[in-house]
Amino acid sequence: MPIDILEGLNPRQREAVETVDGPLLIIAGPGSGKTRVITHRIANLVRVCGVAPYRIAAVTFTNKAAREMIERIDGLGLAPGMTVCTFHAFCAKLLRQHHDRAGIARNFTIFDRDDRRKLIRQAVERCDLSASNWSPAAIDQDISRAKNALLTAQAYTEGDLDWRERTIARIYACYEGLLAENAGLDFDDLLMKMASALDRDAELRGELEAIYRYVLVDEYQDTNSAQYQIARLLTRDHQNLCATGDPDQSIYGWRGADISNILHFEEDYPRAVVVKLEQNYRSTQRILAAADALIVDNVQRKEKTLWTKNDAGPLVRIVEHETGDDEARTVAEEIGERIRNGADAADIAVFYRVNALSRVLEEAMLRSGVSYQIARGLEFYNRREIKDVLAYLRVLVNPSDGLALTRIINTPPRGIGATTIQRLTDAAQASGMTLRAAVTDPDALSKLGRGAAKVRQFGELLTKLAEVVNLPAPEALEYVISHSGLRALYRDARDGDDAPAANLDELVSAAAAFQADEPEATLIEWLEHAALIGDVDAVDSNVSKVTLMTLHAAKGLEFDAVYIVGFEDGLLPFRRHDGSSSDASDTEEERRLCFVGMTRAKTRLCLSRARYRMLRGVTQRTVESPFLDALPADAVDYQAEVPRTSGRPARRSRGRLPDDLEEWTIGTLVRHPLHGLGRVLSIERGPKRTHVAVEFKDGLRRSWVLEFADLERVDFDDIG
Repeated sequence: MPIDILEGLNPRQREAVETVDGPLLIIAGPGSGKTRVITHRIANLVRVCGVAPYRIAAVTFTNKAAREMIERIDGLGLAPGMTVCTFHAFCAKLLRQHHDRAGIARNFTIFDRDDRRKLIRQAVERCDLSASNWSPAAIDQDISRAKNALLTAQAYTEGDLDWRERTIARIYACYEGLLAENAGLDFDDLLMKMASALDRDAELRGELEAIYRYVLVDEYQDTNSAQYQIARLLTRDHQNLCATGDPDQSIYGWRGADISNILHFEEDYPRAVVVKLEQNYRSTQRILAAADALIVDNVQRKEKTLWTKNDAGPLVRIVEHETGDDEARTVAEEIGERIRNGADAADIAVFYRVNALSRVLEEAMLRSGVSYQIARGLEFYNRREIKDVLAYLRVLVNPSDGLALTRIINTPPRGIGATTIQRLTDAAQASGMTLRAAVTDPDALSKLGRGAAKVRQFGELLTKLAEVVNLPAPEALEYVISHSGLRALYRDARDGDDAPAANLDELVSAAAAFQADEPEATLIEWLEHAALIGDVDAVDSNVSKVTLMTLHAAKGLEFDAVYIVGFEDGLLPFRRHDGSSSDASDTEEERRLCFVGMTRAKTRLCLSRARYRMLRGVTQRTVESPFLDALPADAVDYQAEVPRTSGRPARRSRGRLPDDLEEWTIGTLVRHPLHGLGRVLSIERGPKRTHVAVEFKDGLRRSWVLEFADLERVDFDDIG
């Protein structure tokens, strides 16, 4: 019996599902049934409107979200054939199909962050610069920002550049040359090259728009310039773009996401229908009230009123601890007690702003006997033995991948040293051939001296292994692992409690699971899948373990009980320690990040801080996060694990302006318990809050809501 597509939907959800043609913006608050709406809208397109599944493309930002969509679509009994995947996977698929139109090799390798930085280091050296002065990690960020803004290496040089930027432009251009030599693309290239191809090739754009008649973009608030351009171009004529998202959950500005894409949607599409999903099905009334009270202070947002029919629930707990160790110990012990009383560990999560806080939490969990998992999906694929296997496969499918070949030419050890590798590289460059070709080229081998025989044997091995390129991924892996010598190399090796040989078996299992879902997938497609794995993909909701993760990784998840640690100014909101200033937009994004973390909780939410915390090897006195001051008194329960010290300056009541506000103006001297003396740069009085910006003696600038800031005016005569 067919499923009633509209059954169980509230009026706003029904409106979104039944809106078919033209631009549609769905402002979906947390826990408002967004995925349900997207999948039921797809079902309505197929079943009611008669749209062929292959004409629908639904793109999102994580593999986990894509898998959830696919599972729900399958549950609705829809025929296969539609495209449901991440933005990067969508672009990778299109680039392989239309590689000639995009000007790239079909068998391109997707380079991960480590590969990218190795190439950047090579680019720095080719520019006769020092990697100690020009950090590959820092240059990586500069290049990534340029690509996210659709600035090619050539376009980058055309701006008004200072000396540093001109040097970065040289490195960027050289890096692009190295990518081309290796027939490689980095993650940003997947988006930028697709956007570029659609922009310059009207015929290609028309072909793809004719195929994808309905495009749905999930998490639209997280799109960058390239993703925005792709969505616009794919729907330029028919304008059947459905964008779902929430400006209050835009948390990736630091990696190029542009919140204005969703804020200005109606300007881009004047005929757009806007539907707001405001009913929350996840959280209790008190959790929702606390989160809503926090986010209302943001200016860059679209007004919406979150509400729920759920119970009021327990008060949101705010707990103050003496030290970070005390905080971790108490959280672990409390979680252990919950589990002993019948709670499922899988329903509990601990969030933190920075990974540096995870160590003390892990130690506390171990001492308390609490099983846990950490959302670090990339760690498995970054293990040495895994990268070794993947490097072999990369060379086999992409002979131009010299970076991968350099990794495996002496793995397992064959007696091929750095000098021989450099001679081989020089010979390859001199003759204009790839390293893969050089290892079997008589002229190149003749320049290697005593190392020639060993390199020749390696070349013969690659020729033998090349037979696997047309095999399914699990079979190709088994063959390469066994015949390359890697299984023998890692058979008895151990890395702490981890066995590399077991990880090799796990890699084969992962490939087998992928092949089961995608029976027709090629080895190249599996390598592409492995390259696009993200941290959140490692979270297994089917195991009974507490989840530890950063607030960024928590996006899209939900748990019955959530603990968020480190509610201190400098950690949440996070402040940079490089001497650069934070502006209002930084603070708003930090507030959105906190909002996302709080709204992951269904029933219980605990926010905690430590009065003293060790960071970067130094124990420091902390200041309570200003975000805590925004929470409504009737929704929270303040608890101090230890009494406050008598030396702490008395604070005025929460939410109250200073009595001497009339004497506050630009230039007023103020004192902060953590940052010391400063001078007021600006005061902005809004309808609900008064914002103050202060510059301190060390040059750092900070912004606060004055009603909740630990600031006191200082008379010049009182400084001593």
